[in-house]
Amino acid sequence: MRIGTHNVNGIRAALRRGFRDYWDRTGADVIALQEVRCRVGDLPLEAFAGYHVTLDAGELAGRNGVAVLTREKPAHVRALSESATTVAPDGEPEEVDAERIISRDLATFAGEGRYVEVDLADAPLRVASLYLPKGSAWPYAEDGEEKYQRKMRFMRGLARVLTASRREAAAQGREFLVMGDFNVAHTRQDLKAWRTNQRSEGFLPEEREWFGTLLSPRSLVDVVRRLHPDANGPYSWWSWRGQSWTTDAGWRIDYHLASPGLAGRATRAWVGREETYEGRISDHSPVLVDYSL
Repeated sequence: MRIGTHNVNGIRAALRRGFRDYWDRTGADVIALQEVRCRVGDLPLEAFAGYHVTLDAGELAGRNGVAVLTREKPAHVRALSESATTVAPDGEPEEVDAERIISRDLATFAGEGRYVEVDLADAPLRVASLYLPKGSAWPYAEDGEEKYQRKMRFMRGLARVLTASRREAAAQGREFLVMGDFNVAHTRQDLKAWRTNQRSEGFLPEEREWFGTLLSPRSLVDVVRRLHPDANGPYSWWSWRGQSWTTDAGWRIDYHLASPGLAGRATRAWVGREETYEGRISDHSPVLVDYSL
């Protein structure tokens, strides 16, 4: 089973830049999307042909939005909000009741379209798509305390949600996989310019420490790092500005975190870095893993 994640930075712009052509070539069975950034009524349905779409678009026009694309209609949907949108292959968007994820820390984020889960109908697997807030480098950025505290609160709540969902999935005989844009580079291997970014959001010591608490041989495994233990990167995000793309001065902030049983079945992992700057679909490149399921 081929599974991928992609922060598209706006699905309509990504479609114009070759989103559909790329994913048609990969033949992915499951795709997690972040920053869909589109109202339900404006979705370019041609981007999703052949897939069942489960989307939490959020309430903020032109911002955020997460989705999971699957070959079969999901058996169950969970989200921070009480409803989600589904689109059948070649169908129209339809609002469905979703099981609401209860979290005191995440309650204020319920309308932002940042997290959605589906239970696959054709495999014993629960899949989540995540878009974690970017945050701020406070106290180094003096006016960023509110954004910093929001990110800390989200991370605190998310850790509890991931633990509970993973355990619930296991009780049902399912593996668990959360993918998406975590907006954190975990180690020095995950950021080329780590020396000059130690006071930057996404590489703060407390962010990196939090990320480490998610990982263990009995909880969640960083699948790409497991398969590429000694590599710098592979990076998944490069700024549109400057020469970061040309010099490969990137960040690895897009992850597959899997329950140990699923991680052990991962056979190949790679970043779909486009061949040219002009051919980029987004400022993030897709991250794909083949799992032997």
